[in-house]
Amino acid sequence: MTSDNSLDHSTPSTVRPVENRRTTHSNPVGTIAARIEERLDRIIELLREDAEQETIAPLMTPPGFLLSVVIPVFNEAETIEEVVRRVEKLPVAKEIILVDDGSTDGTRERLEQMKRHRVILKDRNEGKGAALRDGFAAAVGTVIVVQDADLEYHPADILRLLPPLLEGRADVVYGSRFLGDEPCDPSWLHRVGNAMLTRLSNCVTGLKLTDMETCYKAFRKDVLRDLPIHQDRFGFEPEVTAKLARRGWRFCEVPVAYDPRGYEEGKKIGWRDGFNAIYCILRYAWWD
Repeated sequence: MTSDNSLDHSTPSTVRPVENRRTTHSNPVGTIAARIEERLDRIIELLREDAEQETIAPLMTPPGFLLSVVIPVFNEAETIEEVVRRVEKLPVAKEIILVDDGSTDGTRERLEQMKRHRVILKDRNEGKGAALRDGFAAAVGTVIVVQDADLEYHPADILRLLPPLLEGRADVVYGSRFLGDEPCDPSWLHRVGNAMLTRLSNCVTGLKLTDMETCYKAFRKDVLRDLPIHQDRFGFEPEVTAKLARRGWRFCEVPVAYDPRGYEEGKKIGWRDGFNAIYCILRYAWWD
């Protein structure tokens, strides 16, 4: 269990770093990251407006930088093409890794038309964690980020996760749905459940997160190297949070938007996953 993580209140309230025992080294790309951060709002606005690609200037990133966007997919035939199209528009060097987790609704046929990207087709459904495990193993980018295959998170917000990593202020960045002025999820039950799980996670990890269960998690590639991921379903979220906290990696949160969908629209997480999350929080806080 890690207990020496602390929040640096000298930074802007919309960026919440959690420092720990690892030493922060000077990073020559800090200036580049600062310039990216200044342009983010306008670039994200253009992406959300679906502006023409040529009107969006590419981001300045360090030489050799590559963003790996890992997208676990299960029965998302109605949304996957639009999600991929939005990710493709991100003005940064990237690879897109699509991991189909045994879809049966026509998703696989759509993915087979996307051979311009890395497509992994699993024979049977195992869960989000299992799909991410395969996707992470295939990723070669400098930074690896998770993107869901529905439209709850707009890929434009991925850009908000990059500056803390490029500047060397963090090793892991979470996109929080609860750092804005208004709660993004209208469901009182979901907000309370998320808050309880996040608070319990913070108690055992020493972190001060506001949204442990968020989809948007970005990592420097070396952070995930040799990290065992055992949970096949949504237990991935508390498992990876606890394990990275125990290893002393520096966490940071940035605000992201969220457009929730209901179960009738395909939402898959259920109450059993909530109980499993409690188990994972307590289990992985002390052992791998």
